[in-house]
Amino acid sequence: MKFQFSIFGGMDIYEKWTTAPEDGFRWWQQTHATGASRRPFSARSMVQHSAMFSRFSRHLVLHGATVASFGASHIESFLSELAGRSAPGTSTALRYIKLLDRLCRYLVDEGVRADNPASQYAVRTTWPTGEPVPVFLDEVEDRRLQQHVAAVAPSDAREIRNRAVIALLHGTGITSAEIRSVRRGDVAVEGTRPHVVVRQRGARKERSIPLPAFAVGAIGAWLCRDDALGDDLLFPLNASTGSFCEETLWRAVRESLEAIGFSGPDMSPRVLRNTYARRLLLAGRSHPDVSALLGLSSQRTVVRIRATIPPSDAAT
Repeated sequence: MKFQFSIFGGMDIYEKWTTAPEDGFRWWQQTHATGASRRPFSARSMVQHSAMFSRFSRHLVLHGATVASFGASHIESFLSELAGRSAPGTSTALRYIKLLDRLCRYLVDEGVRADNPASQYAVRTTWPTGEPVPVFLDEVEDRRLQQHVAAVAPSDAREIRNRAVIALLHGTGITSAEIRSVRRGDVAVEGTRPHVVVRQRGARKERSIPLPAFAVGAIGAWLCRDDALGDDLLFPLNASTGSFCEETLWRAVRESLEAIGFSGPDMSPRVLRNTYARRLLLAGRSHPDVSALLGLSSQRTVVRIRATIPPSDAAT
């Protein structure tokens, strides 16, 4: 097995990749990784790839493997888990396969790995031929969920929190990553213009999103639960409500959708984000306006959602 020193401060490359894989991945992205065009990735792509690798790395840790030892079974279990959290027809799994294939080829060249278990997946997968249809709540289901979150708040702390989570996601269209970084001081439920400020995250600029009336009560009930400071996370880990990890968030969304009788191929926060965008389009908002509120620089997502609205239903 080949070992190298230099950029790893005296630590050989095998040890670096097995003890601090995310550091090694970032270094590889900045110095060696290229796409199909053989050009370096953009800064934004590097951020996205690092987030993807972190997710895969956590999966390996849970299964007692490292980047030097994982095999096809680890990729299989990861893709199976991924499928349960991705909308059908999306390219999410393929993007992971392409990333792991590039990474493994590099690790084999450097002597960190003896084989590339991702290659068998890469050769038998292709990019989707069309855009997947967004999953959303129709107007009746949308109103039903609004009524659900606006109902009298329960006394259980977890239920109060989950009701506020759904109110914020459904009322503003922010992502699951964004809601986990919102701080109490970013939310205003009093006054004439209730809103939430979503701070800059990577290439996505800071934006202020109005809070609709149906969401204010549930969010206000959560804000009133204690005297936490304004710079504290809005949904932190605490003794009364437990962890607020991605799994907790997705479970809260699924339970709320099941509570209103909705069942679809996607039961994730993405459904609420799509519904929010569609609600704005039905109200007559323009593509640039909706894209800006979603924090998107491209209008591609909004155009896809617009296509779900019959011409007779679109506001003029």
